[in-house]
Amino acid sequence: MTADETELPRGIALAWGVAANPQRGPKREMSVERIVETAVALADADGIGAVSMAAVAAKLGFTPMSLYRYVSAKDDLLLLMQEQATGLPPEAHRDHDTWQAKMTALFEAQVLVYLEHPWILSLPITGAPITPSSSAWLDAALAVLEGTPLSDTERLATALSVMGQSRWYGIVLAGYAEQARLTGLSPEDVSAREAALFDRVITDEEFPALRHAIDAGVFTDEGDPFRFGLQRILDGVATYIDRRENGEPAEAEAAWVEGEAEQVLADKRVRESRKAVRDAEKALRTARKEERVALRDARARVTRDAPK
Repeated sequence: MTADETELPRGIALAWGVAANPQRGPKREMSVERIVETAVALADADGIGAVSMAAVAAKLGFTPMSLYRYVSAKDDLLLLMQEQATGLPPEAHRDHDTWQAKMTALFEAQVLVYLEHPWILSLPITGAPITPSSSAWLDAALAVLEGTPLSDTERLATALSVMGQSRWYGIVLAGYAEQARLTGLSPEDVSAREAALFDRVITDEEFPALRHAIDAGVFTDEGDPFRFGLQRILDGVATYIDRRENGEPAEAEAAWVEGEAEQVLADKRVRESRKAVRDAEKALRTARKEERVALRDARARVTRDAPK
């Protein structure tokens, strides 16, 4: 079968508007667009767990079977929800002068999407989302890099790095926002509470580097570690571009393809050695727990027996 003959899954066909319309069912009152809008509204209000074919049907005043004539599977509905919530990238990113500034603007816009629709982050990644909106975001990022000497593969790698950073940032920000909603604490209060918890359990003997970081106040610092990470990614790509412009050849990178990974993990010796590592790690965790208890008890005895 050629690429032109490849049949689109129904969810993707619906996203592109090329799926066949249902032959039966309510007219005018029901449409794929209205079903998706209702599902997105449910997810925005109560989380992705509130979305089911029955819940969407009830919200619309129809039976679940009515929905299945339009959206034949829940996975298709989730795909269409993500497509609508993602939307198109803002044109304003084109107004910036440098490719770094344009990529940063796309990063910020993507993070805002995640904050507005945090349930997107709970959807599993099962492959490239071949839908109009998702394709538009990737196209925008690749277009930003068109004037650079990066190869097509390197441009894609750069775009995926920035998009991955925005997703990771969105996960953290959405999690803090949810904690603030549940507890009534501000994000700053949540960070302070986490820092206090770290301070209670992290010792210099067991985690010296992390203890030093805690004492330095990294968890309550007003700096943004994710934006710092993004800028270092862009700085690294910029340095690589400079080297390419100065005539240095592209770096050869070892490929780690999915098939090779599966073969490695399927190797009996690899499985046995990984199990041995897990057993050793479990024993180490147990020993460290016993050590913490012993140290705590020893400190308690010293405090108790100290001269008053």
